[in-house]
Order: sequence, then C-alpha cells, then structure tokens
Amino acid sequence: MNDVYAPRGLARILETAGCWLLAILWIAPLAYAVWTAFHPPEFSTRFALFAPLTLSNFVRAWDAAPFGRYFLNTFVLVTLILACQLVLCTLAAYAFARYEFPGQGLVFALVLAQLMIMPDVLIVENYRTMSRIGILDSIPAIGLPYMASAFGIFLLRQTFKTVPRELDDAARVEGATPLQVLWRVYVPLGRPVYVAYGLVSVSYHWNNFLWPLIVTNSVEARPLTVGLQVFSSTDQGVDWSIICAATLLTAAPLLVGFLLFQRQFVQSFMRAGIK
Repeated sequence: MNDVYAPRGLARILETAGCWLLAILWIAPLAYAVWTAFHPPEFSTRFALFAPLTLSNFVRAWDAAPFGRYFLNTFVLVTLILACQLVLCTLAAYAFARYEFPGQGLVFALVLAQLMIMPDVLIVENYRTMSRIGILDSIPAIGLPYMASAFGIFLLRQTFKTVPRELDDAARVEGATPLQVLWRVYVPLGRPVYVAYGLVSVSYHWNNFLWPLIVTNSVEARPLTVGLQVFSSTDQGVDWSIICAATLLTAAPLLVGFLLFQRQFVQSFMRAGIK
C-alpha cells in the first residue's frame, strides 16, 4: 500500500537529494564543533587532515567556569521539572481520558490554549510572581512556571484513550481503586510515551536560556546554558576552541540519551496518534 504513494523517477531523486542536503546542514555545525574542540586553536578556521589531536580545550573550558556546579544545578532542575510534570500530567490526562464532568471540553480547550502561548510572553508576569513568593535566584524559581505541561497532558491523554476500558473493569472487579488502576494499568502501558516525553522535557529545559538568565544572579543557581555565556564575554576575543569544547560538554548528555532511546522516542509518538 505504501509503494503506491512512494515517489518515483525524478521525484525520488529530488527527495533523496533534499534529505541529504538537510542532513548535511544539520550535521555541519556539530562536525565543526567536534573538529574545533579536539584540535589546537590555530586549526579552528582551517582544515588539516593530520592536525594534532588534543584534550586541552576541554581542560581549559572546565577550569574556566564551575562546570561541576552548573551540571549539578541543571540535573536538579530538569529532574525536579520532569518529576512534577509526570505527576501532574498523568493525573490530568487520566481525568480527561476516563472521566466525564461538566465543562470537560472547555477545560481541555483551555489547557490546550497553553500550547499557543509562547513562554517568553509570560516572562514579566512570571518574574513578578517569583519575586512576590521570594524565591528569585533559585532552582525552584526556574522550574516553577514549567511544572505543568499542556503538551504532556495532551500526549498522555491520547495514550490513555487507547487503553481498552475492559482493563479498567477487570481491575475494579479485583477491588482496585482509581489510583491503583492508573498506577498498575495505565502507567505501565504508557511507558514508551513517558520515555519520549521525558526526552522532550529534559532536552528543552536543559537548553532553556532566556528565563534562567533573567531569574538567576549567582553561580549557586545558574544552569549550564547560562554558565556558557562566560566564554563569549572575554576581553581578549572569542576562543572558538574553548567554546566548542564547553558546548560539547553541555550537549553530550543529551546526545547520548537520544541515541540510547531514539527508537522509543519515535515509536511512542506514533502510538499516541501524532503523525
């Protein structure tokens, strides 16, 4: 059936060429960063096949900023946000998928409206809220505006709606409470979707820059993305070797995580009905 719609002849050649072009455009910055990070600074603007390899750029980058503290802050931040999102999104998605209550459609529409509002639009109000609470310049201040996700609710709702109701009935016959049904039936069946959503959430908040930059002022609360700006504000000029090394240090955990879970990432969105 798929062969009927498969491109043929010139269309197939153009499609293949377009895919290769997009792949090259995507991989080129990463290839440059890897080349520059593992070679001396004089080879950052020219390619030499037998240029010497070095790890000194990583050592200098690590010594130039408190990367250990930045990694810890970022890990605590993304873990805190993901844990809160999983709890809130799971409960909300279960309610929207399996319960009927007055105004359900309107409430769900309001939840989805969050997807159409850019987080940057709410920066001023979020900053005022954090200031009134008294938690500015802290990790909770960075994560609090993101602890509920409309995308996560929608994704898990679509997944839970595919679970047969007979499983609910069987669990209730055995005496399970609604929370036990959720924990023992729905959560295990949605595990691939949880993995995919976890990757999306962690990657977004790992790379988030603007809001952490505004709400933090000290090393004790800054994540990696904000800490990287120290390498672009030198009086002696920009050292691309150190910048690329620091960037690879920052991006390495995300690249490894995506490579390990890329199959679950793709399959989960297909199961959730997102094509």
